[in-house]
Amino acid sequence: MSAPATATGRGLPRTVLRLHRPALLTWTVFVAGMCGWLVWLTEVAANDPDMQGLTCIDTCDRFYVLVDYPTQMNWAGILINYAFVGVAAFAGGALIGRELESGTARLAWTQGVTPVRWLAAKLALPAAALTMGAAALVLVFRWAFAAHPDLLWTRDWSSAYVFPARGPLTAAYALCALAVGTLTALLLGRTLAALGAATGVMWLFNAVLTYYRPYLWPSLRRTGTRSIDLPDDVWEVTEGRTAHGYFATYHPPSHYWPLHLTETAIVLAVAALAALVSFRLLKHRTGSPA
Repeated sequence: MSAPATATGRGLPRTVLRLHRPALLTWTVFVAGMCGWLVWLTEVAANDPDMQGLTCIDTCDRFYVLVDYPTQMNWAGILINYAFVGVAAFAGGALIGRELESGTARLAWTQGVTPVRWLAAKLALPAAALTMGAAALVLVFRWAFAAHPDLLWTRDWSSAYVFPARGPLTAAYALCALAVGTLTALLLGRTLAALGAATGVMWLFNAVLTYYRPYLWPSLRRTGTRSIDLPDDVWEVTEGRTAHGYFATYHPPSHYWPLHLTETAIVLAVAALAALVSFRLLKHRTGSPA
């Protein structure tokens, strides 16, 4: 008999931990590996002239040019920012979809565990692990990003690879992916279909918010009779010319946290909505009171 079949209300969290131990270990290894990589980049690679990238274009071997410090920092940011894609695939596939498709979820519901408590236990442990792991990634990335700014290719705080990784938005996307993956699994009931749908929905959701990110907070506007020359540390949104002269709209660095927290609130609201609909859908299909 599978683990879910023998689960009781009291032992359900332990059963979830045992059943999804490989996924939790994978997440732990990813977080630890990323943190270790960032520490090595900051303490070792950044101090190696052959790895700095900006001063050895003509003297470094091709291998070093491809994996120098700024290149690897860029890849680290990309991996952290898009980790939610793997979370969506896990939630839609292994966490919920596989058990619904195989029938082990219904078997667990006959062993003293209501569907709602089953789903709550399924989500609680991954949510805690994702939050703690994302917090560790953000703290280490913020430290690494600020350590050697002159060596980085992307020093712009508005960069799509930097913006989410410096605050709670990273955790928000991971939690949203968990909720969206759960909802797609409950709607589709098929492992592969839910996996693909959850991944696609989260990728599209992130792309849309990234596109509209500069409009989540009121920007500043500057006008003049000549072309506007903005400081290097601002995020230029639009620029142009009218009959009255030139103009430019932009966000100063002080707008980072208002923009970041606004997007975080939007993502968490979508996550809460997806989780609420998941519980309502499960209760409706099973007739469970709680």
